[in-house]
Amino acid sequence: MRAILAAGATLGLILAANAGPAPRDALPEPVGDDAYRPVDEAEAALGQLLFYDPILSGNRNIACATCHHPRFATGDGVSLALGEGGIGLGPERTADPDNLPEQRVPRNAQALFNLGAREFTVMFHDGRIEADPNRPSGLRTPLGEDMVQGFASLLSAQTMFPVLSPDEMAGHYSESDVSKAVRLGRLTGEGGAWDIIARRVAALDDYRHRFEAVYPEIAAGRPIAFTDISNAIAAFVEFEWRSDTSPFDAFLRGEAPLPEEAEAGLDLFYGAAGCAACHTGPFQTDHRFHAMGAPQLGPGKGARFELHRRDEGRMEVTGKEEDAFRFRTPSLRNVARTGPWGHAGAHSELAAFLRDHVEPGAAAGRYDRHLAVLPVLPGVEDWAVMDDTDERARIMAAVEINDHALGEAEIAALLAFLDTLSDPAALAGRLGIPASVPSGLEVPR
Repeated sequence: MRAILAAGATLGLILAANAGPAPRDALPEPVGDDAYRPVDEAEAALGQLLFYDPILSGNRNIACATCHHPRFATGDGVSLALGEGGIGLGPERTADPDNLPEQRVPRNAQALFNLGAREFTVMFHDGRIEADPNRPSGLRTPLGEDMVQGFASLLSAQTMFPVLSPDEMAGHYSESDVSKAVRLGRLTGEGGAWDIIARRVAALDDYRHRFEAVYPEIAAGRPIAFTDISNAIAAFVEFEWRSDTSPFDAFLRGEAPLPEEAEAGLDLFYGAAGCAACHTGPFQTDHRFHAMGAPQLGPGKGARFELHRRDEGRMEVTGKEEDAFRFRTPSLRNVARTGPWGHAGAHSELAAFLRDHVEPGAAAGRYDRHLAVLPVLPGVEDWAVMDDTDERARIMAAVEINDHALGEAEIAALLAFLDTLSDPAALAGRLGIPASVPSGLEVPR
């Protein structure tokens, strides 16, 4: 677990058998309705159709749900996704031999639980989208001052950046009108990638009528904008995957006790193991960034012209050396179901992830590459960083904790506790997968 007291601080883990229970005041308060933004269910129902409709992708072959599917706890079950050029879902997704992907998506697809909660003001592994009231749009994004206004929330803005990525949804250069616009740097404004997608949607009578029913200003004659599409999708995500009815939540509300081993894990998590130093609050995240030495695989996060395969995390956003290899603390809601774990999905077993996470120095020399789940992609090198002694040393030099091994009993107890964060209602979803979408395109199932 992330257990960092401060950047560069030494973490003391005292895993004594008689450490005793965690102080009750260390536990978060039960989650209530006031933790979330209100959701219009009609808007969410519209967003459900858009979330599952491949019409938003350049080649009309990938939906949001392709990489964020309820079958895989709102992820995709693999370390690094195959976006454009992939066929199928989850671990069964394969490269299309007639249109091979240029590379894997650089980072693991994150889960979507509780993203409608007010405390989520930073998105993505590197936090490249953040709430910023000092900007006209209220957001700080990679588009800078070109960021358009009209996004109802941070989640709405975050939802729509994948459609601009050639490897995720836009498609490769010259494959579609969307990918051509992206190649030319035409992202916003008339004729930009977002505008092209909005026009596609607006051209369908079914969608147009549905937007008119949800948004009075569209019924009054305003054209459907891209921000309307993203706002509806965000409303769906907020409604569908709100997660606060787990056994842990029942425990916090005094409705039911935890199993004995899970309560022992809770005491470790909020006590001696120090996990809650970073996995704090109602959703077990401090929303900050920490360097924990997680293995780096895949293409990395450099620009297309850069030859390296490293992913420097938060430093990619801030440009500060001290942010090198720091990644955002993820929420742990439903964490037992959201693997593979880590910013590059290097661990497909949660127990193995826990062992390595608190002992990064030792883990660097023992990491088992079979723990990665990587659909075959011919001609692609996934281990360039891990095979480079200097690159591995750079990652490890940034690590913020000292090694402190967990015993097998502690691992088992922590796993038992983390399983109580699993919420059957949220995992199942509330609206579910639609039978069809207005475009008539195939719904990812």
